[in-house]
Amino acid sequence: MAGCTADPKPAATPAGGTPTPGGTSSTAPASADGVQHSPNARLVANVPLSKPFDGEHALGSDLAFQGDFAFVGNFQGFTIVDISDPAKPKVVTRVVCPGSQNDISVSGNLLFLSVDEPRDGDTCTSGDGDPAEGWEGIRIFDISDKTKPRYIKSLATDCGSHTHTLVPGKDASKVYLYISSFGPLSGPHCAPPHDSIAVVEVPVQNPAQAKVVSQPVLFHDGEDDSKPGATSGCHDITVYPEKDLAAGACIGNGILMDISDRAQPKVLQQVIDTENFSTWHSATFSNDASRVIFSDELGGGMSPTCDAKTGPLHGADAVYDITADRKLKRRGYFKIPRYQTATENCVSHNGSLIPVPGKTILVQGWYQGGVSVADFTDPDHPKEIAYVDRGPVDPDGGEPRIAGSWSAYYYNGYIYSSDMTKGLDIIAIDDPLTDPAKPVRMDELNPQTQVSYPE
Repeated sequence: MAGCTADPKPAATPAGGTPTPGGTSSTAPASADGVQHSPNARLVANVPLSKPFDGEHALGSDLAFQGDFAFVGNFQGFTIVDISDPAKPKVVTRVVCPGSQNDISVSGNLLFLSVDEPRDGDTCTSGDGDPAEGWEGIRIFDISDKTKPRYIKSLATDCGSHTHTLVPGKDASKVYLYISSFGPLSGPHCAPPHDSIAVVEVPVQNPAQAKVVSQPVLFHDGEDDSKPGATSGCHDITVYPEKDLAAGACIGNGILMDISDRAQPKVLQQVIDTENFSTWHSATFSNDASRVIFSDELGGGMSPTCDAKTGPLHGADAVYDITADRKLKRRGYFKIPRYQTATENCVSHNGSLIPVPGKTILVQGWYQGGVSVADFTDPDHPKEIAYVDRGPVDPDGGEPRIAGSWSAYYYNGYIYSSDMTKGLDIIAIDDPLTDPAKPVRMDELNPQTQVSYPE
């Protein structure tokens, strides 16, 4: 779903050993619906896709949270779910507003959606548009009434908005959006090299006045995208506003940025990994911002890369130290230790920290590889400590289908997974390593906008 594909490369021999079929050493029996899980994790509830999000193209995407509500992106719009009782979630409303991927974030009374496909207009009733002239960009909603979200404004951005990252301003009067977009590069506003992001400024009290305030160029490698580490834009950016830092996963490389000037982020360093990384997809900082974990979406999310042939170093996570002079230094790799079938698209995707004091523990979606919880506290030897895996959508070995956990995030005591075809999964984890996170409470969570938790 990243919009690009790559053939798996032969795997190198891992320093920490080879994954084995069956995965985590202790596995509980499958539940009645075939869900496999480790003994310390279990699926407690599911909000299935249902009308009007029950068609072939109504795929679940990213998540955001606020108070007792989860906001679930979908290629056909978004859903607001009441999670005040996580074991009995209730749909508040479903808003039909088609546009790939409808990457989602919330801030106060505002909700933002990314649209990365040409539409024949900017409204929620728009249809497919002309590739060269169609509208794509950001839509803004008022969610002060959760039962009746109100569409406020749209804003076109060059090359659309594959993802966006919400960045709080230095004061409460403004928020910013970093718009990440990349290929296919076509049309008058998306010609290569598209090595920039758009920065949108949103006045909180007057969001209809939102505007693009800058378009910083992050890379200066010219039009030759065939060179190792060359990029045609960023896929995703994670910001850590308290630290004035951002980490960008930018297709061909990973970058570290200074965002002390919110409207003019500056690249501090970029790193490449031509040996093991294919499509730099997302990033997560450690709580103390001493490290960053990058993911590689080998195969664009469409391929079955969790197998022996692909190996443990491709389609994986990589850990980088952030040195005292703000440089990135690579440490270890992590990949789920359970081989998947040839019909299961599986690769590292979106995740967030579980707020355990003194630890770096990441929960992460792996498409049909399921939801994995891994301990990265030892950056050279990360290891899985829990998982929930629904198994193949097509267990009879038919044609591969895009499915599985797009995003998995920890919020106020539970893990929430946006399964592309099954809906919103709510997962409980009970483990001595993660239990210290249970008292931590947040009022709002946009996972690409990191906030610190108490150490």
